[in-house]
Amino acid sequence: MANHSQLNFQDAASPIMEELMGFHDHALMIALAICSLVLYLLTHTLTEKLTSNTVNAQVIELVWTILPALVLVTLALPSLRILYMMDEINEPDLTLKAIGHQWYWTYEYTDTKDLTFDSYMVQTADLPLGHFRLLEVDHRVVVPMNSTIRVIVTADDVLHSWAVPSLGVKTDAIPGRLNQTSFLASRPGVFYGQCSEICGANHSFMPIVVESTPLANFENWHSLMSS
Repeated sequence: MANHSQLNFQDAASPIMEELMGFHDHALMIALAICSLVLYLLTHTLTEKLTSNTVNAQVIELVWTILPALVLVTLALPSLRILYMMDEINEPDLTLKAIGHQWYWTYEYTDTKDLTFDSYMVQTADLPLGHFRLLEVDHRVVVPMNSTIRVIVTADDVLHSWAVPSLGVKTDAIPGRLNQTSFLASRPGVFYGQCSEICGANHSFMPIVVESTPLANFENWHSLMSS
């Protein structure tokens, strides 16, 4: 989860998020190289006496036309690869439906025995010692680790957005429309997210909590919740 004064992403908990962090570093290095070049040219211009009688410089014009195009290609290719990876959902192990309301989430597990529950934020006065304010919920989304989870996202009233940064997931919840995304939690843990679309007065108070556990623990939890 996020920490105070944090400048970087949260720790990745899925292959997609690892790819996104790698692309972020790749783009940042290119931006740093461009800024360094511009700063050097500005410094050189301000400190050196320049005179030029050049009327026609086709080579220079060719270079500053081709070079930016190459930079854009080096950004576009890995970006498109990750984009297609995020949209690809092949034979999910579990399907979860998330329905946004003002201001809570409803979750449905429909692959086996139907399991449906609402997930509300735990009020500060009811929060156990050591838990996170404005992030804890009364019922977490529990999923098996190392399994492909398909999430179908919709809304009951206004626009919402189901987002968990550590898993690299953010999907809009639109009334009357079903959007889908997927993730694979590569390690056990508890991952926090929040509604990422302004949805009214209590928009800040509908957190998302995903708990990744071994398959045996998930089966025990599912049996307990279904009974």
